[in-house]
Amino acid sequence: MALQIHQICRPIPSTSSSISSLPSCFAKQSIVAGDIHQFPSLMIANKKNGNRKGLSSSMTVRSSLETAGPTVVVGQVTEVSQDTFWPLVNAAGDKMVVLDMYTQWCGPCKVIAPKYKQLAEKYLDVVFLKLDCNQDNRALAKELGIKVVPTFKILKDNKVVKEVTGAKIDKLVGAIEEVRSS
Repeated sequence: MALQIHQICRPIPSTSSSISSLPSCFAKQSIVAGDIHQFPSLMIANKKNGNRKGLSSSMTVRSSLETAGPTVVVGQVTEVSQDTFWPLVNAAGDKMVVLDMYTQWCGPCKVIAPKYKQLAEKYLDVVFLKLDCNQDNRALAKELGIKVVPTFKILKDNKVVKEVTGAKIDKLVGAIEEVRSS
């Protein structure tokens, strides 16, 4: 069962506020949670029956039955496959998407993974994805032109606009900042 969560990034004065009455400066983000323990102190509305659990003063949630497709995730790194990658990129809309293309056996990939996760927690206006370039995802890796791992692809409007190869966190941050400012 997928749960729809609408997160407000700044505190709401009272928990009775509704999302539609918030000023435009509050960033509305949608995430899908498979495990509630990943998101402590979130208020969740079950898409099926609207039951609510775990009210937090910093957010409000409403059930969303009209959303049937994939939902983008912000504030964390989402593992994708060749079947889920393009639908999530399309669902990101005008948000920038950063894709970490890695393999399980790659030492530099393992070194940069925690830093990549920190970037996802820092840039809440960017969708961070991770693709294991194994046999199952070979077709997508080839489509995206992977030659070395790790490779980071930055997408905007469903197109690759920047690429960073190697475990170079400073270059990745620079590329993200450059695309954000353009």
